[in-house]
Amino acid sequence: MTPVLRWIGITLVVLLGLQLFVLLTGWNWGEESYRQLFVQVAVSQSPMALVGLVLMLLAARLDGLGGRTPLRITTGVISALLAIVMVVAVPVSISGDRALVDQADQQLQAGSAQVDMMRSQLAGASPEALDQLVEQAEQAGQLPAKATAEQKRSFVKELMGRQIKRAEDQLSQQRKARDITVNQRRIGGTVSAVVLLVAFVLMALVALL
Repeated sequence: MTPVLRWIGITLVVLLGLQLFVLLTGWNWGEESYRQLFVQVAVSQSPMALVGLVLMLLAARLDGLGGRTPLRITTGVISALLAIVMVVAVPVSISGDRALVDQADQQLQAGSAQVDMMRSQLAGASPEALDQLVEQAEQAGQLPAKATAEQKRSFVKELMGRQIKRAEDQLSQQRKARDITVNQRRIGGTVSAVVLLVAFVLMALVALL
């Protein structure tokens, strides 16, 4: 049983090592996208390595050998290295969260400004401007042919009102999507990195002390 636990644990740790090795071969830490990708892979795959380290430590305990055996030392060293990776991952993940929020806010501000402009155009539209919009709507086939000029202006105002309503609904959906995405990233990235940091530190202490 002990050899099986040991080799399963080692396999899980090696799998994480292989994925990080692929990223290290294309090292470009100065690039923000590379840093975010590195952290994403490290944080998302580290729980697998944590399970592997637990199995390795359990196998070392079941061997019944006292002191710092090679397997326990290996487990402690790998845990310490992964803890260092998590220390690096936390600020990088926070930076990515801020960039994501800033980008989403800029898009929402642009959309909100466009909606405000549409409202202003509707509220301050002169008869001449409405007539131009009526002509455009007629060319697009959006107005009844037998309607009076006043009715056509009313129809155009209703069309613009519906367009504004759709734009407002889209903004509301974008805000909700932004909030969900940011929360998922924070929990799946920053918070997970902090939790893994604590777990790897505890694992290193248990293995080496």
